[in-house]
Amino acid sequence: MSKKIHAILTGALWEHAPSYATVKNWVAQVKYGAFSTCDAPRPGRPKTVTTSEITDQIHELNLEDRRISAKLIAENLGISREWIGSIIHEDLDKRKLSAKWDPKCLNTDKKVKVPVV
Repeated sequence: MSKKIHAILTGALWEHAPSYATVKNWVAQVKYGAFSTCDAPRPGRPKTVTTSEITDQIHELNLEDRRISAKLIAENLGISREWIGSIIHEDLDKRKLSAKWDPKCLNTDKKVKVPVV
Protein backbone atom coordinates (compact mmCIF):
# COMPACT_ATOMS: atom_id res chain seq x y z
CA MET A 1 0.00 0.00 0.00
CA SER A 2 2.80 2.43 0.93
CA LYS A 3 4.64 1.71 -2.34
CA LYS A 4 1.53 2.46 -4.42
CA ILE A 5 0.87 5.74 -2.61
CA HIS A 6 4.52 6.77 -2.93
CA ALA A 7 4.45 5.95 -6.66
CA ILE A 8 1.32 8.09 -7.14
CA LEU A 9 2.85 11.00 -5.22
CA THR A 10 6.12 10.73 -7.12
CA GLY A 11 4.26 10.69 -10.44
CA ALA A 12 2.31 13.81 -9.50
CA LEU A 13 4.90 15.81 -7.55
CA TRP A 14 8.18 14.56 -9.06
CA GLU A 15 11.13 15.87 -7.06
CA HIS A 16 8.81 17.59 -4.53
CA ALA A 17 7.28 14.29 -3.42
CA PRO A 18 7.89 13.16 0.17
CA SER A 19 10.32 10.30 0.75
CA TYR A 20 9.18 6.69 0.92
CA ALA A 21 9.92 6.61 4.66
CA THR A 22 7.58 9.58 5.24
CA VAL A 23 4.78 7.98 3.23
CA LYS A 24 5.30 4.70 5.09
CA ASN A 25 5.01 6.57 8.41
CA TRP A 26 1.80 8.29 7.26
CA VAL A 27 0.23 4.98 6.22
CA ALA A 28 1.11 3.44 9.60
CA GLN A 29 -0.42 6.42 11.46
CA VAL A 30 -3.65 6.23 9.44
CA LYS A 31 -3.81 2.47 9.93
CA TYR A 32 -3.60 2.79 13.73
CA GLY A 33 -5.91 5.81 13.92
CA ALA A 34 -3.25 8.21 15.23
CA PHE A 35 -3.40 10.47 12.18
CA SER A 36 -5.50 13.62 12.15
CA THR A 37 -5.91 16.29 9.50
CA CYS A 38 -6.86 18.93 12.09
CA ASP A 39 -4.27 21.36 13.37
CA ALA A 40 -4.07 20.71 17.11
CA PRO A 41 -3.28 23.61 19.44
CA ARG A 42 0.33 23.64 20.50
CA PRO A 43 1.44 24.78 23.95
CA GLY A 44 3.87 27.65 23.98
CA ARG A 45 3.09 28.72 20.46
CA PRO A 46 3.48 32.50 20.10
CA LYS A 47 0.49 34.68 19.37
CA THR A 48 0.78 35.98 15.83
CA VAL A 49 -2.65 37.47 15.33
CA THR A 50 -2.89 41.21 15.72
CA THR A 51 -6.23 42.22 17.16
CA SER A 52 -7.45 45.69 17.95
CA GLU A 53 -7.38 44.87 21.68
CA ILE A 54 -3.68 43.97 21.56
CA THR A 55 -2.87 47.06 19.52
CA ASP A 56 -4.85 49.25 21.95
CA GLN A 57 -3.08 47.71 24.96
CA ILE A 58 0.32 48.36 23.41
CA HIS A 59 -0.71 51.92 22.52
CA GLU A 60 -1.93 52.58 26.08
CA LEU A 61 1.31 51.24 27.58
CA ASN A 62 3.23 53.42 25.15
CA LEU A 63 1.22 56.51 26.08
CA GLU A 64 1.77 55.91 29.80
CA ASP A 65 5.54 55.64 29.39
CA ARG A 66 7.11 56.55 26.06
CA ARG A 67 10.43 55.11 27.23
CA ILE A 68 8.97 51.62 27.77
CA SER A 69 10.89 48.88 26.00
CA ALA A 70 9.43 46.28 23.69
CA LYS A 71 10.79 43.62 26.07
CA LEU A 72 8.80 45.03 28.99
CA ILE A 73 5.62 45.25 26.88
CA ALA A 74 6.16 41.63 25.77
CA GLU A 75 6.49 40.51 29.40
CA ASN A 76 3.27 42.35 30.35
CA LEU A 77 1.17 41.01 27.47
CA GLY A 78 2.75 37.58 26.93
CA ILE A 79 3.58 38.21 23.27
CA SER A 80 6.96 37.82 21.58
CA ARG A 81 9.21 40.86 21.54
CA GLU A 82 9.59 40.67 17.74
CA TRP A 83 5.81 40.77 17.31
CA ILE A 84 5.57 43.78 19.65
CA GLY A 85 8.15 45.58 17.52
CA SER A 86 6.21 44.73 14.38
CA ILE A 87 2.97 46.08 15.85
CA ILE A 88 4.66 49.28 17.03
CA HIS A 89 6.39 49.92 13.71
CA GLU A 90 3.69 48.80 11.27
CA ASP A 91 0.33 49.24 13.02
CA LEU A 92 1.03 52.15 15.34
CA ASP A 93 3.45 53.74 12.84
CA LYS A 94 6.05 54.69 15.45
CA ARG A 95 9.82 54.48 15.65
CA LYS A 96 12.40 54.75 18.39
CA LEU A 97 14.03 58.17 18.62
CA SER A 98 16.67 58.25 21.33
CA ALA A 99 14.88 56.51 24.22
CA LYS A 100 11.26 57.34 23.31
CA TRP A 101 8.73 55.91 20.88
CA ASP A 102 7.63 58.74 18.58
CA PRO A 103 5.37 58.90 15.54
CA LYS A 104 7.23 58.43 12.26
CA CYS A 105 5.86 61.62 10.75
CA LEU A 106 6.54 64.61 12.96
CA ASN A 107 4.89 67.92 12.19
CA THR A 108 7.08 71.01 12.14
CA ASP A 109 5.67 72.13 15.50
CA LYS A 110 6.63 68.79 17.10
CA LYS A 111 10.23 68.84 15.87
CA VAL A 112 12.75 70.03 18.42
CA LYS A 113 14.93 72.83 17.13
CA VAL A 114 18.48 72.62 18.39
CA PRO A 115 20.19 76.00 18.76
CA VAL A 116 23.34 76.39 16.71
CA VAL A 117 26.38 77.33 18.78
